[in-house]
Amino acid sequence: MSDDRVKILREKISRFPKTPGVYLMKDAHGRVLYIGKAKSLRARVGSYFQPSADLLNTRGPDIARMATKVADIDFLDCDTEVDALLKEARLIKDIQPPFNVALKDGKTFPYIEITTRDDFPGIYVTRTPRLKGSKLYGPFASPLSVRDAVNALQKVFKFRSCEMEITDGDESRRFFRPCLLHAINQCTAPCADLISKDDYKKDVDRVRKFMASKRSVVVRQMTKEMDAAAERRDYEEAGRMRDRIKAIQSLALSGDVHADVQPEVFYTDPTQGLEKLADLLGIEQPPRSIEGIDIANLMGEETVGSLVCFIDGKPFKNGYRRFKIKSHEGSDDYASIREVVARRYRYAADGEELFPDIILIDGGLGQLHAAQEAFNEMDMQPPMVISLAKRMEEIYIHARSSPIRLPRNNPALRLLQQIRDESHRFAQHYHHILRRKKTFDEDAHEGRRPPDKNATRKKRK
Repeated sequence: MSDDRVKILREKISRFPKTPGVYLMKDAHGRVLYIGKAKSLRARVGSYFQPSADLLNTRGPDIARMATKVADIDFLDCDTEVDALLKEARLIKDIQPPFNVALKDGKTFPYIEITTRDDFPGIYVTRTPRLKGSKLYGPFASPLSVRDAVNALQKVFKFRSCEMEITDGDESRRFFRPCLLHAINQCTAPCADLISKDDYKKDVDRVRKFMASKRSVVVRQMTKEMDAAAERRDYEEAGRMRDRIKAIQSLALSGDVHADVQPEVFYTDPTQGLEKLADLLGIEQPPRSIEGIDIANLMGEETVGSLVCFIDGKPFKNGYRRFKIKSHEGSDDYASIREVVARRYRYAADGEELFPDIILIDGGLGQLHAAQEAFNEMDMQPPMVISLAKRMEEIYIHARSSPIRLPRNNPALRLLQQIRDESHRFAQHYHHILRRKKTFDEDAHEGRRPPDKNATRKKRK
């Protein structure tokens, strides 16, 4: 790597924020070579290009070789270090950078799952949650820590963690011998009819309330017990309580079930999803091509649009498109949708491209009408246009008076959710890039630092 290139990279890195985030190292062709996470983006990325950096000995030959190929560095800032970890894993799985070794397989982050349809709900740590009938928490950043946390919670709330099918009216339970967990006072043994359904439900409700809280009350109580054990010189018990407190505090290192989606966890057979979608929309054959559109902005600034393409129910990355909104300023989702639809499908209107079988708009009835207005202005009849609203997961279909609500495990709904979530992710990614470039340009304009030549060249394009 030339000295000039290193100088340019150091200058760019000096303007990175000191916040958690994910960084993407790229070669001269814009291809992502490596993705990493950082507690402080500026410090972490800068460590690759310091004069004293010895990457060969500290990070190995592959990373040292990768650093010589880096021509540009991009980043996505995150709210917390956990957000950065989860986003890093998602991007590595999607992009498959050549110099990343870990996280490229299909392994996922675990969840805590509470079954909700059982007479006596079980509580588990799982990487393969049920498609229905359960309440999920997570994903959690540390599989080992979350297992320790559930074990600690079981000592407090005494819920079952076995996979037995236990029915309230089963008289044979009175003759069943409970397992060792009951003997060590870690389970109330609903399997042996030693607790009523109502009393057991109260225990599980307390667990759910605990998971939804900041958990400070339980931690304070456990801390008192630890201190008391230490005062009476029962150091073994104090050590166990210390480990339990640490495990429960680790529950804070989790993402959000809805925001940090792991598509490979909630897999839907594309063929089944397309068949159910055809039945839902009343079309003869399952659709082959579906395009999803989403809009992203921050307080009315840097509004962008994204379009993702799915062929036979699977992402077709070459068909993805990004749009920087030009027709207006401020926050106006409807106008932005009209612009994206007009710019994307004007060539199809002229017969130069094919329409997809279905166009999916992220939003409700208003967003659907905005897309239809764009087609009306082009004086053309579009293909099937539908929208999917996030709050109630309602599907709006053009020319139908009321929305459709499907069960959460319906394959058609899950396929549409996957397309909607992918378009949202793609829009947010582009939005972060534009926000960062604007910040760099403003810094340069005010004379705080000279502009990055490479970023300026990209902007002109």
